[in-house]
Amino acid sequence: MKELVRLMSYLGPYKRSMITAVILLLVETCFELIIPVIMADIIDIGVEQRDVSVIMSKGIQMGVCAVLALITGLLYARYAARASYGLGSRIREAQYEKVQKYSFANLDHFDTSSLVTRMTTDVTVIQNSINGGLRPMVRGPVMLILGIALSVWMNAKLAVVFMVTAPILALILIFVVKKVAPMYGVLQRAVDKLNNVVQEGLTAIRAVKAFVRGEYEEEKFNEVNNELMQTGQKTFHYAVLNLPAFQITMYASIVLIMWFGGNMIISDKLQVGELTGFLSYVLQVMNSLMMISNVFILLTRSLASAVRINEVTDEKLNLVSPENAVTEIADGSVDFRDVSFKYRETAKEYALSDVELHISSGETVGILGGTGASKTTLVQLIPRLYDVSKGEVYVGGRNVKEYDLKALRDAVGIVLQKNLLFSGTIRENLQWGNKEADDDTIWEACRKAGAAEFIEKMPDGLDTDLGQGGVNVSGGQKQRLCIARALLKDPKILIFDDSTSAVDTATEANIRAALSELKSVTKIIIAQRITSVMNTDKIVIMDDGRINAIGTHDELLAENSIYQEIYHSQMREGAEDNGAADNG
Repeated sequence: MKELVRLMSYLGPYKRSMITAVILLLVETCFELIIPVIMADIIDIGVEQRDVSVIMSKGIQMGVCAVLALITGLLYARYAARASYGLGSRIREAQYEKVQKYSFANLDHFDTSSLVTRMTTDVTVIQNSINGGLRPMVRGPVMLILGIALSVWMNAKLAVVFMVTAPILALILIFVVKKVAPMYGVLQRAVDKLNNVVQEGLTAIRAVKAFVRGEYEEEKFNEVNNELMQTGQKTFHYAVLNLPAFQITMYASIVLIMWFGGNMIISDKLQVGELTGFLSYVLQVMNSLMMISNVFILLTRSLASAVRINEVTDEKLNLVSPENAVTEIADGSVDFRDVSFKYRETAKEYALSDVELHISSGETVGILGGTGASKTTLVQLIPRLYDVSKGEVYVGGRNVKEYDLKALRDAVGIVLQKNLLFSGTIRENLQWGNKEADDDTIWEACRKAGAAEFIEKMPDGLDTDLGQGGVNVSGGQKQRLCIARALLKDPKILIFDDSTSAVDTATEANIRAALSELKSVTKIIIAQRITSVMNTDKIVIMDDGRINAIGTHDELLAENSIYQEIYHSQMREGAEDNGAADNG
């Protein structure tokens, strides 16, 4: 329950709306509880004594109470909605803000689909529990206590009937709640699985169509969809048992009260009006128990969602800026000192082992290696996207752990292996590198990245809409836009993670020539093609998470077997391609 209480701390400015809603609800309940007493007086005094004035005055009182109950009920609905949706908004905002602070290691703890579910479905569950559950949560206990007290006050003997049946109903409801509570956690995990399949299928829809795997994806979707359906059916199969249990108990109570009450009327121990009023209170007591049972059902589902939400906000950030953090990066020099790294503390093997590497400021360094050599892992340690497991990484002569994270990452521009663009125009995407950049600065970066030539041909130029994920441009154009975006950061270190693989060799050569003019910027180029790195100041050969060799193109070609193998393999393939072209 404390998980739900913690979420209430996000009410903030909406706390006043919540308190107002509760007060209005209490007032509405009091008006409704007065009505049966007035109704009993109408029957026992006005009708029995044939006193029209009493009937009229009491009728007016009932009408006033009903109107006031209606007004306070409508006002309650307004303030409850404001509080619940305000709370939901602030919870989503808190989750999203926390995720933005996550390191890559933190993100590894959650599936993307699960984070989406926690920010949408789980928050909606909390909203509904407030918007739809606040009324029974407040009215239920109030009506139960006051209903029992007033019914005992009217006739203590008759009150014994429902005081016996009510605990029976309570026991049934406790059983239902205990049975259903753990099922809601399973239900939300089933929603996670469904979201994951939907996300994968829609993100990779072009690949699905290209490989004609539509039927396979449909089967996969149907499997998780049916799992969610069956889980939901099983959960709500037990959740709805509270309704028949309530109805059986309520009607049994009414029959017994009518039986005993009728006998008491015959023996002149009870008046008809008292029995009518008493029945109203009985119904209110039973309804209050029903409300309480619904509240428990709502709370059990809300609790499962609250736990999942708090897991996101409670995630301990393993990368934070230190106190008195350094905000100025002196230069683009990089040093790896006896660095070892593994993605999880429990992992048996290191992804990187015993890395010793010095890169001077302004140097251009190439990194080569086979798939799985941990080339990308190595460069991710420079902007501190991950922390080393052993050893130290220095940038600008200081340990990266001494820097303010924002300052460090602003000084490092990365063109990722997977080129990612966002919905919006070319200009909006490029300004991720520098939101203050004017058109002249943007065009200069585009020329260096080889992107200006195709942007100029577009009818709207920089205002061309890229569509979701940049669907309106080719793979090579995406890469060049991402390079331009990184250049706009004006970083001290530029990292290219196989980021020219989709462009032709002539365009790549032009990009390299433009980058060579950036004398003060350290450039680290991860590549598969030797032609991408052969003219760099030095080349780092990586093999199985270790540095195998460091040297220039000529040195490695003369001495290193791995480099020789890559070189001769690629040169032979290039010669074969040229021969085939000549024959054609």
